[in-house]
Amino acid sequence: MANLTITAANVGISGTTTRIKSVIVSESVTQGQSVYYDTATNKYTRALSGDVVAKADAKGIVLTPAGIDGQCVIAIGGLVNLGATLSVGEIYVVSATVGLIAPIGDLTTGHFVTILGVAASASDLDLSIVASAVATA
Repeated sequence: MANLTITAANVGISGTTTRIKSVIVSESVTQGQSVYYDTATNKYTRALSGDVVAKADAKGIVLTPAGIDGQCVIAIGGLVNLGATLSVGEIYVVSATVGLIAPIGDLTTGHFVTILGVAASASDLDLSIVASAVATA
Protein backbone atom coordinates (compact mmCIF):
# COMPACT_ATOMS: atom_id res chain seq x y z
CA MET A 1 0.00 0.00 0.00
CA ALA A 2 0.98 3.65 -0.08
CA ASN A 3 -0.01 7.03 1.30
CA LEU A 4 -3.71 7.73 0.97
CA THR A 5 -4.73 9.70 -2.09
CA ILE A 6 -6.99 12.30 -0.50
CA THR A 7 -9.47 14.47 -2.39
CA ALA A 8 -9.46 17.61 -0.23
CA ALA A 9 -12.97 18.67 -1.26
CA ASN A 10 -14.37 15.39 0.14
CA VAL A 11 -12.77 15.64 3.60
CA GLY A 12 -15.24 16.38 6.39
CA ILE A 13 -17.00 15.42 9.58
CA SER A 14 -18.89 12.12 9.39
CA GLY A 15 -20.82 12.04 12.61
CA THR A 16 -22.31 13.99 15.45
CA THR A 17 -19.60 12.78 17.83
CA THR A 18 -16.68 14.24 15.86
CA ARG A 19 -14.66 16.63 17.99
CA ILE A 20 -13.06 19.68 16.38
CA LYS A 21 -10.69 22.48 17.36
CA SER A 22 -9.77 25.82 15.79
CA VAL A 23 -5.98 26.30 15.49
CA ILE A 24 -3.35 28.60 13.96
CA VAL A 25 -0.90 27.00 11.50
CA SER A 26 2.68 27.98 10.72
CA GLU A 27 2.53 26.79 7.10
CA SER A 28 -0.06 26.21 4.40
CA VAL A 29 -2.23 23.17 5.08
CA THR A 30 -5.00 21.45 3.19
CA GLN A 31 -7.86 19.17 4.12
CA GLY A 32 -6.88 15.65 5.12
CA GLN A 33 -3.37 16.44 6.34
CA SER A 34 -2.19 15.39 9.80
CA VAL A 35 -0.79 18.13 12.03
CA TYR A 36 1.18 18.42 15.27
CA TYR A 37 1.68 21.29 17.71
CA ASP A 38 5.10 22.93 17.32
CA THR A 39 6.20 24.34 20.68
CA ALA A 40 8.88 26.47 19.00
CA THR A 41 6.28 28.50 17.08
CA ASN A 42 3.19 27.82 19.25
CA LYS A 43 1.38 26.89 16.04
CA TYR A 44 0.35 23.71 14.27
CA THR A 45 2.27 22.29 11.33
CA ARG A 46 2.19 19.16 9.17
CA ALA A 47 3.12 15.94 10.96
CA LEU A 48 5.92 13.58 9.92
CA SER A 49 6.85 10.13 11.28
CA GLY A 50 10.41 9.94 9.99
CA ASP A 51 12.11 12.91 11.66
CA VAL A 52 11.93 13.61 15.41
CA VAL A 53 9.36 12.30 17.85
CA ALA A 54 7.76 15.74 18.34
CA LYS A 55 6.82 15.96 14.64
CA ALA A 56 5.12 12.56 14.79
CA ASP A 57 2.97 13.60 17.77
CA ALA A 58 -0.11 14.39 15.67
CA LYS A 59 -2.94 16.32 17.27
CA GLY A 60 -5.52 16.13 14.49
CA ILE A 61 -6.51 16.11 10.84
CA VAL A 62 -7.13 19.34 8.90
CA LEU A 63 -10.77 19.95 7.93
CA THR A 64 -10.42 23.45 6.46
CA PRO A 65 -7.48 24.81 4.44
CA ALA A 66 -5.30 27.67 5.68
CA GLY A 67 -2.26 29.63 4.55
CA ILE A 68 0.85 30.56 6.53
CA ASP A 69 -0.14 31.92 9.96
CA GLY A 70 -3.78 31.25 9.11
CA GLN A 71 -6.56 29.70 11.13
CA CYS A 72 -8.08 26.32 10.35
CA VAL A 73 -10.31 23.69 11.93
CA ILE A 74 -8.91 20.26 12.76
CA ALA A 75 -10.68 17.08 13.79
CA ILE A 76 -9.31 15.71 17.06
CA GLY A 77 -11.55 12.69 17.47
CA GLY A 78 -14.58 10.83 16.10
CA LEU A 79 -15.54 9.91 12.56
CA VAL A 80 -13.82 11.80 9.75
CA ASN A 81 -14.41 11.30 6.03
CA LEU A 82 -10.85 11.36 4.69
CA GLY A 83 -11.84 11.85 1.05
CA ALA A 84 -9.96 8.65 0.22
CA THR A 85 -10.64 4.95 -0.19
CA LEU A 86 -9.86 3.16 3.08
CA SER A 87 -9.60 -0.54 3.91
CA VAL A 88 -12.12 -1.30 6.66
CA GLY A 89 -10.31 -2.34 9.84
CA GLU A 90 -6.95 -1.01 8.68
CA ILE A 91 -4.91 1.10 11.11
CA TYR A 92 -3.80 4.42 9.66
CA VAL A 93 -0.80 6.42 10.91
CA VAL A 94 1.22 9.58 10.40
CA SER A 95 3.19 8.99 7.20
CA ALA A 96 6.90 9.31 6.49
CA THR A 97 5.82 11.92 3.92
CA VAL A 98 5.08 15.27 5.57
CA GLY A 99 1.38 15.80 6.30
CA LEU A 100 0.20 12.57 4.73
CA ILE A 101 -1.57 9.51 6.11
CA ALA A 102 -0.56 5.90 5.46
CA PRO A 103 -1.47 2.36 6.52
CA ILE A 104 0.61 1.20 9.47
CA GLY A 105 2.38 -1.41 7.32
CA ASP A 106 4.06 1.38 5.33
CA LEU A 107 6.24 2.54 8.23
CA THR A 108 9.83 1.42 8.01
CA THR A 109 12.73 1.29 10.45
CA GLY A 110 13.18 4.42 12.53
CA HIS A 111 9.77 5.97 11.95
CA PHE A 112 7.82 7.05 15.03
CA VAL A 113 4.44 5.35 15.30
CA THR A 114 1.45 7.63 15.76
CA ILE A 115 -1.85 5.88 15.18
CA LEU A 116 -4.45 8.24 13.80
CA GLY A 117 -7.28 5.73 13.83
CA VAL A 118 -8.97 2.71 12.32
CA ALA A 119 -11.04 2.69 9.13
CA ALA A 120 -14.68 2.27 10.15
CA SER A 121 -15.84 2.23 6.52
CA ALA A 122 -14.42 2.66 3.03
CA SER A 123 -14.42 6.45 3.56
CA ASP A 124 -14.51 7.11 7.31
CA LEU A 125 -11.65 7.01 9.79
CA ASP A 126 -12.52 6.54 13.45
CA LEU A 127 -10.03 9.16 14.62
CA SER A 128 -8.52 8.18 17.96
CA ILE A 129 -4.92 9.40 18.08
CA VAL A 130 -2.27 7.44 19.94
CA ALA A 131 1.20 9.00 19.78
CA SER A 132 3.47 6.22 21.02
CA ALA A 133 6.86 8.02 20.80
CA VAL A 134 8.20 4.58 19.79
CA ALA A 135 10.22 4.13 16.60
CA THR A 136 9.81 1.04 14.47
CA ALA A 137 12.66 -1.45 14.61
